[in-house]
Amino acid sequence: MSDELLATAVAAARAGGEVLMRYFGREGLEAEAKAENDLVSEADRASERAVVAEVRRRHPGHEVLSEEAGLLATPGGGGAGRAGHQWVIDPLDGTSNFLQGLPIFAVSVACRREGRTVAGAILDPCREHLFTAVRGGGCRWNGRPARASERAGIAGAFLATGYPFRARNALDVYLAVFRRAFLEARSIRRCGSAALDLAYTAAGIFDGFFEFRLSAWDVAAGALMIEEAGGRVTDLDGGDAYLASGNVVAGGRAVHRELLAVVRAEADEATLDRLVPWVTAAAGGGC
Repeated sequence: MSDELLATAVAAARAGGEVLMRYFGREGLEAEAKAENDLVSEADRASERAVVAEVRRRHPGHEVLSEEAGLLATPGGGGAGRAGHQWVIDPLDGTSNFLQGLPIFAVSVACRREGRTVAGAILDPCREHLFTAVRGGGCRWNGRPARASERAGIAGAFLATGYPFRARNALDVYLAVFRRAFLEARSIRRCGSAALDLAYTAAGIFDGFFEFRLSAWDVAAGALMIEEAGGRVTDLDGGDAYLASGNVVAGGRAVHRELLAVVRAEADEATLDRLVPWVTAAAGGGC
């Protein structure tokens, strides 16, 4: 069954990627603000329709949670709930990059069953890089096994992050974390697509990753990939509630351990909840 779910995730991600490449670089592409500095475009919505259609074609009774459409009811009524299947979809992760013509964006598709992510695919359509994972079956990058970093710690690490544009009240805390990480790591990159950051962390390109207040569709597929590649993903308290809180610390096991200590010197889940109250549903945490 997991292989069938992975095949669906791959097909859906490719369907979305094909749509995005038809829009990429098009002049006059309309976009609107969902919130301050959070844009959605015609391309996001067209990709979403293609991804959801592929999932629905193969699994008509499954629930779908997608960034633009939200939680879509199953045909015929009812819902998957925690005991069923739910697809968690980001049809265009990196919209700002996409709209500026920067070729760093992705389609992320994950399937969750009984509250756990069991299959996922992340596609970088510009470079045709495909990352996949099945729970218990490992992680692959373009069909080859992927492994998280085996670096012994944060010293000399190549890290990735994302700026907390959804959590501006936590900016001072984030900058304090960034400063500590910056002083210990070799370098830190901000590419503008959390899904790709997580995929490249699973592949060992990035040794570790941290970001505040992401959504479930940003994280679900990539987190599974890191775990299946031998790494770790947690929230700021070292727990597994990162899909609900949107706060993510990830990396190879040794890097994760030290990066989490760096983060916790400045922040924890209670601090983020105080500074940036978070509605679980907004993060897709109910999946």
